[in-house]
Amino acid sequence: MRGKLGIVGGNKLGFAGVAESYSTAQEAGAGTVRVLLPDCLRKMIPTSMTDVVFADCNQSGGLSHDALGELLALGAWSDCVLLAGDAGRSSETALVYSDFIREYTGPLVITRDAIDLVRNDTEALVDRPETTLVLSFAQLQKLFRSIYYPKMLTFSMQLMQLVETLHKFTAIYPVTIVVLHRENLIVAHGGEVTTTKWDNPMAIWRGHTATRIASYLMWTPNQPLEAISTSLIK
Repeated sequence: MRGKLGIVGGNKLGFAGVAESYSTAQEAGAGTVRVLLPDCLRKMIPTSMTDVVFADCNQSGGLSHDALGELLALGAWSDCVLLAGDAGRSSETALVYSDFIREYTGPLVITRDAIDLVRNDTEALVDRPETTLVLSFAQLQKLFRSIYYPKMLTFSMQLMQLVETLHKFTAIYPVTIVVLHRENLIVAHGGEVTTTKWDNPMAIWRGHTATRIASYLMWTPNQPLEAISTSLIK
């Protein structure tokens, strides 16, 4: 049991994914898990979540820009931060997430709708060290298009075609990519790629997979490929 994991997410309409990430991180062996939520969720938190920090909530029910200080404080405290999703679609929340990504320099894992929320900062994301994106194939397509990467991704492409593409992509950009394609979970970093047979896509969409990845990255942040691949072993 070691490491301090910070989890960010939730909006007034729900935080089920964040709550699941909290319990998953504890099961995965994270030493201490702290969650940052919008203040409008204060009365909805289950007693099982014992380390929760609240930050200013905007009218849309997500984190307001005034929450940046609390986000950066969480980043300073933690060994890794997970943007777990359930963040809503507020442009103000998108802005505070973007500012956090630019100012926080530690290990960062982003998944689910949090990736959509920061889509206007794709260039900054792919150039950011110690950053892992656990995304859907459709989100990966949008990422490639947004940075004008000269390779078109299609759902019909063969597994090895995508492996080769991600090999070349991560040889250029420091970001780590985790994506499901043709019943294989692909991990790509630094031009190296691993594939793991995967029959549980719901574990990805619910945030379980990204949380295990974040928990393992805390222990060996300088070896993301090895840490992530190990976290996928059932």
